[in-house]
Amino acid sequence: MRHLGAVTRGTTNPNRLRRVDNWIAYRCGDLLAAADDPTVVDLGYGATPVTAVELRARLAARVRRDVAVVGLEIDPVRVAAAQPAAAPPLLEFRRGGFELAGLRPVVVRALNVLRQYDEAEVAGAWATMTATGAVLVEGTCDELGRVAAWAYVEDGRPLTLTLSARLSDLDHPATFAERLPKALIHHNVPGEPVHELLRSLGHAWDAAAGSFGARQRWRRAAATLRAEGVPVRYEPQRWRLGELTVAWPTRQW
Repeated sequence: MRHLGAVTRGTTNPNRLRRVDNWIAYRCGDLLAAADDPTVVDLGYGATPVTAVELRARLAARVRRDVAVVGLEIDPVRVAAAQPAAAPPLLEFRRGGFELAGLRPVVVRALNVLRQYDEAEVAGAWATMTATGAVLVEGTCDELGRVAAWAYVEDGRPLTLTLSARLSDLDHPATFAERLPKALIHHNVPGEPVHELLRSLGHAWDAAAGSFGARQRWRRAAATLRAEGVPVRYEPQRWRLGELTVAWPTRQW
């Protein structure tokens, strides 16, 4: 089988993907709970398998115990190095790329992978990873996982953008500009929808500076965006966690 993709830097850290894992359990839990074969692919898990191990543990605890996670890496050296962490059939490591090694998962998580590709390659990668019906969660985060942004993709089409941060460490929403998914990062310029989103969020954050604490400030900023007509999902329980999910930024807003 021809593996689609290229070897990336592979940088990872324990708990780096905790925020996105918890969101996957929340957003994709029903899909996994209803599946006959609840398989999740962790694409490009990196130089060590720690984030795939953590993903399996979190989904087993919060969704269903028999969720299977398959970590895929295009680098055979990384696949071999991960084998001591495997626990078949619920946690495996195989060689594979965007073609998903012939698997038909329910969910694909691809964090900090496409950021290292050209923007022109993103749409094709999305289409390939979702061709068998899987939903895709794709994005980037900082080295410690305290600031992250990801797309939720079905049938090759992005539906939502989620911004997530550890609020106690968030100095300003402008920080998200550095962690936007590859499909958006070069569009953060005046006149583009994602630029207007971050600008509006920044203004709402600044206006809520008198609120009592970072969590209350974030919640007020989210509510302000909704009141201004930005298509923010009404999810106060997620706002409390430092999350904000909006319809994918397009000119149709």
